[in-house]
Amino acid sequence: MYSFRDINSLQTDLRSGSISCTQLVNELLAEIEKKKQLNIFLEVFQHSALSKAKEVDEKLKAGTAGKLAGLVIALKDNICYKDHKVSASSKILENFTSLYSSTVVERLLAQDAIIIGRCNCDEFAMGSSNENSAFGNVLNPLNEKTVTGGSSGGSAAAVAAGLCHAAFGSDTGGSIRQPASFCGVVGFKPTYGRVSRWGLIAYASSFDQIGPLTKSVDDAALLMEVIAGADEQDGTVSSKPVPSYSSEINKFSAKPRIAYLKDCIESEGLDPEIKANINTTIEKLRKSGYTVEAVDFPYLDFLVPTYYVLTTAEASSNLSRFDGVHYGYRSKNGTDLESTYKKSRSEGFGKEVKRRIMLGTFVLSAGYYDAYYSKAQKVRQLLRAKTLEILQNYDLVLTPSTPGTAFEFGKNSADPIKMYLEDIFTVQANIVGVPAISIPAGVHSNGLPYGLQLMARPFEEAYLLGFSKQLEKLIPC
Repeated sequence: MYSFRDINSLQTDLRSGSISCTQLVNELLAEIEKKKQLNIFLEVFQHSALSKAKEVDEKLKAGTAGKLAGLVIALKDNICYKDHKVSASSKILENFTSLYSSTVVERLLAQDAIIIGRCNCDEFAMGSSNENSAFGNVLNPLNEKTVTGGSSGGSAAAVAAGLCHAAFGSDTGGSIRQPASFCGVVGFKPTYGRVSRWGLIAYASSFDQIGPLTKSVDDAALLMEVIAGADEQDGTVSSKPVPSYSSEINKFSAKPRIAYLKDCIESEGLDPEIKANINTTIEKLRKSGYTVEAVDFPYLDFLVPTYYVLTTAEASSNLSRFDGVHYGYRSKNGTDLESTYKKSRSEGFGKEVKRRIMLGTFVLSAGYYDAYYSKAQKVRQLLRAKTLEILQNYDLVLTPSTPGTAFEFGKNSADPIKMYLEDIFTVQANIVGVPAISIPAGVHSNGLPYGLQLMARPFEEAYLLGFSKQLEKLIPC
């Protein structure tokens, strides 16, 4: 089987004729079947993937192939691909076929990427462990007794297991970076508005962003270069020009000033080994000539509550469209319009999704709107102001990606608060809208990987990726 390293090496091999796109896809299809017990793929797009592979092989021969030629990609099951099923891993959308492709998919296909299938995820992207899918848990390929993280757990696991070359997920509060940390891959969340959300099934519209999961920072940079930029279908997308990230990171020579959040590193919930590793990395950076200083962020305990008040409110609104009438699952037990709504939604949505819809409806309800939703919006502005204040004095902010490594199935399931706290270090970037990345930082004594997170100023993806590539070399693992 072909051993994928990075996009550049792949395309060198494709152009030399030592491998073809058709061979690549056939090998990966066989590998997916061999590892189907991991429950990573909900569906494999065998026919369209092989058809695209044949087309790209012809383009390679003609010298007209795009910059992603031959790259085999998996999609999280909430990113639409025309004439292919998409369900957000929910019973309420089971067997639904998308009528159009997301902007991200269109841009990937235009550059000759090959999409091999859709990956399992937490239902409607709500979860931190991939235990909330209507179609079963995704097993971590590094230890099948542990979770992959969520909600883009299937996408992270697909890359870690070698079932695709790269994958895409969505990140609302850490849903790319947290599973990247648990599976030992690179996970990138762009600035809010850097990538179009057209064709992404919404969870919380002012938080959601699509981003890549890859084996290397170089590959993340090239994929970002392809998918970022203005889109007339999405009014929240920035019209700022998109730099050539893949070129920029190779020219990166800055010595950024780095802040690390003392409150995160000193958090009682942080695994001692991860804490020790982060401190070692900080010392390595200092010895390499970087300024790395501790800063106070006294609002750590406000991050998760603010995130869940606001995102559940937005989810309550966004998910109202799934009513059992227009499309998707419809209960057979409905006797009139009202009972059809009630029973379809009660039967179609899973436990966690219903919990968040009810919480969101509550915080938006009369008498509670000001006490919860309005107050959370004010706290969001406070958190944004404090984060941007830090980023005025420093170029980057460093934190752990997660409090620990991947945990065993069922460990946090009985306590929603404990599960929500798995996102304590990642939600900040979504609340304030800045770009963030998780890169592999080490391997725990339990044999599982963990990541280090970096955040940068809005729209400074090139700077963030450039330094991440330097750091990738500094902490090889």
